[in-house]
Amino acid sequence: MACRCGCCCGFSHLNEDNGRFLLLAILIILYLLCGAAVFSAIEQPKEKEAKERWQHKFDNFTQKYNLSKSDLRSFLREYEEANVAGIRVDAIRPRWDFTGAFYFVGTVVSTIGFGMTTPATITGKIFLIFYGLIGCAATILFFNLFLERLITVIAYIMKSFHERQLRRKEGLPPETRRGSANSEVDSLAGWKPSVYHVMVILCMASIIISCCASAMYSPIEGWGYFDSLYFCFVAFSTIGFGDMVSSQKSKYENQGLYRCGNFIFIFMGVCCIYSLFNVISIVIKQCVNWILRKLDCQRCHSCQRKIFRSKRNVVMPGNVRTRRNISIETDGVYESETDGRRMSGEMISMKDFLASNKVSLAIMQKQLSETANGCPRQIGTSSRHNGFSGGVGALAIMNNRLAETSVDR
Repeated sequence: MACRCGCCCGFSHLNEDNGRFLLLAILIILYLLCGAAVFSAIEQPKEKEAKERWQHKFDNFTQKYNLSKSDLRSFLREYEEANVAGIRVDAIRPRWDFTGAFYFVGTVVSTIGFGMTTPATITGKIFLIFYGLIGCAATILFFNLFLERLITVIAYIMKSFHERQLRRKEGLPPETRRGSANSEVDSLAGWKPSVYHVMVILCMASIIISCCASAMYSPIEGWGYFDSLYFCFVAFSTIGFGDMVSSQKSKYENQGLYRCGNFIFIFMGVCCIYSLFNVISIVIKQCVNWILRKLDCQRCHSCQRKIFRSKRNVVMPGNVRTRRNISIETDGVYESETDGRRMSGEMISMKDFLASNKVSLAIMQKQLSETANGCPRQIGTSSRHNGFSGGVGALAIMNNRLAETSVDR
């Protein structure tokens, strides 16, 4: 991403990956600051109102029953400790019987971590460290493999629709078919689904699962429908605040069926949201690359104007050079006045920009894969020029799977 005209400020001193990392860090910090400001403005008045209401009830209670405020606060602190251990005013299911412990380890390995159940003994805490280390790693591997197969299915379905469209175009008159269908059939071998189409499909699947799960949680748990949707997002995204937790009552109608449905919805929701997050991260990466390109383009135009002014004033005063217009659809070429090279501030087509969107971490991923498998893995060059190019982990899995599902004709 270095500026070819010698610009010595900003991101021009950094390579492409470092520039992307720095810009993304800045955007995340700004995103956090904006989120903090919004939530503070929305939730702080409610918090102050709740504190005032509680203080009013606390004072009235101590005066009514002639209790010492310090003694009452001490009693409430003891109840808070009991609350952490799983003691509630209303009857709830046992936390550490087998089914309760199974629910707990499920929230651990899935990284949801609701927090309604936590180990209280030193032995349990030590065991959790090693248990969670292996369990979380295995679950993340499972999510990656699930994502690989999901991308395979999506790519197969989308390719089937694409082939049907090409067959329909082949039924058009010869003069129309020659200009449209034949060219698309020739390029079908390298065709891959758009990252935006995959994102829309995963988003729709996540919404459908969340709506169906909310329809189940709302009547059984006694939550509002939007509260149920809120719980679905918090649980499926593995944020796991713990303010709302499903399947915690001691008795339910059709209890076995409900707990089975709860497990299935959480499992499917976590898998879909995890896959969606990985696809969205690719889109964010493309947006960051676009911003870096625009910043570099603006810097290069500024430096180019400075060079033009200096050489106009020193060498050829008053001579105005003409430049041809640059189209977004075609690569514009600026001829340098010193060596005739193309300037880095030229505008390129969006297709070429997306095709050149590579990540150097792919080299590291390739080396790690060869070391783990004991032999190099041959990857076609076509797999490096799609919307899923580059990356490690889930991003590399999507890239490799899309390459393997391409149609050779």
